Amino acid sequence: MGLVCPLSRSVRLNGFATCLRLERVYWDILADMARRNDCSVSALLSYVDREVHLRHGGVKNFSGLVRVVCVVHSLSEGGHHPR
Repeated sequence: MGLVCPLSRSVRLNGFATCLRLERVYWDILADMARRNDCSVSALLSYVDREVHLRHGGVKNFSGLVRVVCVVHSLSEGGHHPR
């Protein structure tokens, strides 16, 4: 049940400090993604933030976007191909 506990963490998104609240399971997935890309979680999230701004003009629910990114990553790692 510890994986469902929400945690707030300070991150820097493209130079701006912000607080992001996600369940621990998502922080664990982000840490794994960052490790695989040889970067920090903040750098990974900055990349996601930049891409969504460039491609779609931003997003209103960044936490929701991060959760979807984590789920898509997890599905692709398990051999599932999301639509």
